[in-house]
Amino acid sequence: MSLASPLPSAGMSQRDWLSALVVIVVWGLNFVVMKWGLATLSPLLLCALRFVAASLPFVWFVRRPQALPWWLLAVYGLVQGVGQFGLLFTGMKLGMPAGMASVVLQVQAFITMLLAAAFMGEKPQRWQWWGLVCAIAGLALIGAAHGDSPAEMTLAGFLITVGAAAMWASSNLLTRKAAQYGAYTPVGFIVWTSLFPIVPLLALSVGVDGVDAVAQQLQGIGWRELGVIAYLALLSTLLGYGLWTQLLQRYAASTVAPLSLLVPVIGLLSALLLLGERPTMWQSVGTLGVLVGMVVNQFGGRWLRR
Repeated sequence: MSLASPLPSAGMSQRDWLSALVVIVVWGLNFVVMKWGLATLSPLLLCALRFVAASLPFVWFVRRPQALPWWLLAVYGLVQGVGQFGLLFTGMKLGMPAGMASVVLQVQAFITMLLAAAFMGEKPQRWQWWGLVCAIAGLALIGAAHGDSPAEMTLAGFLITVGAAAMWASSNLLTRKAAQYGAYTPVGFIVWTSLFPIVPLLALSVGVDGVDAVAQQLQGIGWRELGVIAYLALLSTLLGYGLWTQLLQRYAASTVAPLSLLVPVIGLLSALLLLGERPTMWQSVGTLGVLVGMVVNQFGGRWLRR
């Protein structure tokens, strides 16, 4: 599909379609970068440092979204920061491969659809239900393919990553709620909401890892870790979520969420090339089911109108 053609039934402009592509590439590579960081840093500490770098250097000159109440900024920051990324980093540390994490996390699109239907009155279409069935079947196959060896996906890693997807879906609806208060800049929104996960994540990290372990990890941070933190904070968080929030401001949650269709493709390819990860047969079949479900969810309306 060319950039000049709008997405089916989304009415998106060329500029917004290009923004979606940037998010896809940045988030697709994101999972490999996370694995690199988790090799030397604990998941909760790495997550906290991500939000430190995404907020503290910028709050001094990036204006807080005046239209939004403090409680909404706080709840979004906690749901996205502690919920989504705290769970995702933990799941990947506990045995979720980077490539599979990029696939499983995309079920947020369907959870978003269900939550939007329940709480915002955005009624799913017939083809979206078909897509949901395909995705659930694929997710079940992926989950059933877990193992216990270090080279395999663990059940704990898989379930925690599904929880991270649910938190992402919840943050999508909070973004839609924020849009009801009036216009605000996405970068300001991301910078100020990134403040709220820092203290809880640091406290959890100290509680889980211990003060001495956290101090040793901080002292051992080198250029590799700084590069990982910079990528996660500047590209994945500020750029990626800034563009994502902007799209959610303009379009329905059930339209924007499936735009991450190609994220797992980039995630799987980058994990294969950079980490040597190779999915099992059942994981591959399950991945196909999730991707087919997302394709049906996004393009089913166009096919039915032909």
